[in-house]
Amino acid sequence: MKKTIISITAMCFLFASTLSCREKTTGEKVEDAVEDVSDAVEDGAEEVKDAVEDATDDN
Repeated sequence: MKKTIISITAMCFLFASTLSCREKTTGEKVEDAVEDVSDAVEDGAEEVKDAVEDATDDN
């Protein structure tokens, strides 16, 4: 009985580890790239906003 439980547990861990290591699909890669670009644009907009505020505060 113990060997059966241990082997089932080992198979579950093996199955879980193979699922978590799968490669991303093209759609997932595109989605990640779009999110990265969106974050970069937001960061750039914040920097421009801060620069404009700094420039107007000095005058």
